[in-house]
Amino acid sequence: MAEELKSCSDEELARQSQTGSLAAFEELVRRYEHRVYAFACQLCPGEVDARELTQDAFVQAFLSLRQFDSRRSFAPWLFTIARRKGIDRHRHRSTLRWTDEAAPELPDVRDPAALLEESELRRDLWQRARRCLPPVQFQALWLRYAEDMEVADIARVLGKSRVHAKVLLFRARRALLRELSPVQMATKAKAASRPNPEARAGSALKFFCLLML
Repeated sequence: MAEELKSCSDEELARQSQTGSLAAFEELVRRYEHRVYAFACQLCPGEVDARELTQDAFVQAFLSLRQFDSRRSFAPWLFTIARRKGIDRHRHRSTLRWTDEAAPELPDVRDPAALLEESELRRDLWQRARRCLPPVQFQALWLRYAEDMEVADIARVLGKSRVHAKVLLFRARRALLRELSPVQMATKAKAASRPNPEARAGSALKFFCLLML
């Protein structure tokens, strides 16, 4: 039975869950637990809070299964729940902040050295994004590039129109590119008499950011 479930789409698993299949829902949890936790890490001040938010999101998803329209994509529906749970925790505790803690990385089988360099660039880029972007712009950027969501799905998660979601992405990318501008990097480089590795990293980050466009 477990092997059969692995071949099912998310939406089919959701349909089976709606009819009472706990095994189908457990398969959904297995598929999304790491991804929802990674998103929660961007919403919470620490690992414990992120894990609690992840659990809360899946509990709420289970309780709300009857409201899910299986003709639509499952991922945006689940991330909408996770985001709302994050907002609820913020309102309750008034301590929500964007941390500089690195979000967990999905496993990769590429060359370790190349993977490490890319991972460090990606982590630095997301940290800069958290520092310079408003939360809703950062969330839009995360959903687009960490979760590879389409604009329509991002709009659903954020509760915005498609046009608004596009504007958020445009402004986020523009602000991030401005943060990584050659002028800023050159200013930093002049602060040292020897070649500045941070400036080189900044150039690499800007190239990585351009790949998002």
